[in-house]
Amino acid sequence: MNELSEQEKYEQERIVVIDDEYPMRLSCRQILSKSGFEVETFEDGAKGLEGVAKLRPSLAIVDLKMPGMSGLEVIPRIHDIDPEIIIVVITGYATISTAVDAMKAGAYDFLPKPFRPDELRIIVNRGLERRRLKLESRRYEMERELLKRRFVSFVSHELKRPLAAVHQYLDVLRQLGDTEEARAKRRDWLDRCLQRTEDMKSLIDDWLTLAVLESGSLFRERVNVDLKDIILHTLETYETLAAETGVTLRAELPEDAYLVRGDTNCLGVLFDNLIANAIKYNRPKGRVTVSATLEDPEIVVSVQDTGVGIPENYHEFLFDEFFRIKDREKKVSGTGLGLPICKRIVSEMGGRIEVESEVDVGSTFRVRLPAFREERTAEEETKSSE
Repeated sequence: MNELSEQEKYEQERIVVIDDEYPMRLSCRQILSKSGFEVETFEDGAKGLEGVAKLRPSLAIVDLKMPGMSGLEVIPRIHDIDPEIIIVVITGYATISTAVDAMKAGAYDFLPKPFRPDELRIIVNRGLERRRLKLESRRYEMERELLKRRFVSFVSHELKRPLAAVHQYLDVLRQLGDTEEARAKRRDWLDRCLQRTEDMKSLIDDWLTLAVLESGSLFRERVNVDLKDIILHTLETYETLAAETGVTLRAELPEDAYLVRGDTNCLGVLFDNLIANAIKYNRPKGRVTVSATLEDPEIVVSVQDTGVGIPENYHEFLFDEFFRIKDREKKVSGTGLGLPICKRIVSEMGGRIEVESEVDVGSTFRVRLPAFREERTAEEETKSSE
């Protein structure tokens, strides 16, 4: 969708002017109409409110001193009709007291008479921009809530499927006899039940991790973390899985500590997901290589595999929640949340994650994180520059 030009934005917005002085109404109409706004004017508060209720403008210009219903009475009634309407007060009796009263009543800004055309245009454009930002923020919040509801619905569905399968298996197992054939079937189906419950546990763990990341509670404390220690520990935990699948694990890490400022648990989750995927989607007798380099001011960690690879048309979706490639040669259980979690962790730390992949060659996930630097004193800075 193309962005609207400033002129196009203005042409879509209507302004109402409520003032008992005809020359002022005419002047406001001429000034604002030249800027592309649709302008309607009203001579008193009662007619102005009728016009606001009918036209639903983006902005209302209200005179503070009018016979009958005053501007201070009109302002809250406009907001009763639509609280999103921006109200600009104009008056020939400008004092600090009247300005304060207008703001308390709900006015956005205050413009004393007489004013220049450019002063009116500036205050109107500023008010409308505030309205646009507010409406945009509200729209994003509504979209966010909708995504959350869809997220809960999807997770519930994903949990329901394996739970229903486990229930069916157990129901049949309860009715099996004690023959050798029944015992073999019982062992097979119990293994299936265990796999299904493991899938549910993984989904719940990932869901909870994503929820905690969303709340920001995982990053309340940041400490100096040596990435080398995190990576070596993670590789050690996957030695058994790698051996079972015939995959070789290799680390190409520096002798010096590579420090970042972050959360140890989050970094553990990050590299756990990347290394686990590199093993699961690898070839028999394949290789996983984890390397780290310093590209000042970043530390770059690469997790490279010799696996099945990812078709290029899927690359842009890899970090979307619940996205999984359906036509992969290797059928691997998973939740579709691992990579979104990785991206969220890296983003929270001020870094970024990249992917390079070629089908039947392998994939490389590259994590770039800001390197930690000790703050130097003025004396140290002076010595280093000498």
